[in-house]
Amino acid sequence: MVALVQTVAYLGLEARSVEVQCQIAPGLPKFNLVGLPDKAVNESRERVHSALAAMGLSLPPKRITINLSPADLPKEGSHYDLPIALALLAAMGVTDAEQLTDFVAVGELALDGRIVPTPGVLLAAIHASGLDKGLICPAAQGSEASWASGVPVLAAPDIISLLNHLKGVQQLLPPPPGVADAPAHGPDLKQVKGQETAKRALEIAAAGGHNLLMIGPPGAGKSLLASCLPGILPDLTAAEALGIM
Repeated sequence: MVALVQTVAYLGLEARSVEVQCQIAPGLPKFNLVGLPDKAVNESRERVHSALAAMGLSLPPKRITINLSPADLPKEGSHYDLPIALALLAAMGVTDAEQLTDFVAVGELALDGRIVPTPGVLLAAIHASGLDKGLICPAAQGSEASWASGVPVLAAPDIISLLNHLKGVQQLLPPPPGVADAPAHGPDLKQVKGQETAKRALEIAAAGGHNLLMIGPPGAGKSLLASCLPGILPDLTAAEALGIM
């Protein structure tokens, strides 16, 4: 049996799909990790082994092969710990492999089984949204992921809580969406005296999302009018805020 779990690889500001494949086969006990992993990914074998030991589980005395597909794409970072552990647990029969097909998983494992934050959860959440899948991530980053994606988010503090949720023994509450910082308030358009034509042009540009070119002599009020424009624009959606970061 081969268990599959979806995760991502980060290439700059882009997230690429990576499939974590786990096979447990007869043979000399060995834990192989293939698919162009870097040093941090290779070390995930020890973190996963220790996290399972903290749960009271031991690896089966068989040949365990983890493949990160596509194999020609370099894999970097510690966020592969959680999907590797979930694929291994699914192959061992500890959790249902079918449930995991609806999620993208990212997260680093501590030696005691805690799921600790890793960089790039926003990218993973947006990628999961594009695939119409949920996201499994660390509890500390659940609000961030929920704000960015709008997809179901399982934010687990540790791997035991996550497994209990998947089995229906324990319920993980959906994390509340994060709240963005309020923008700094600039000049108000009502402070501008006169310039009715210019103010009308600002209102039309703001309402229709048009470009605006200001031409005039120094002191005509171009900079003041431009600084008033954000005050009449609606609040950014999460997707718009991420697009201009």
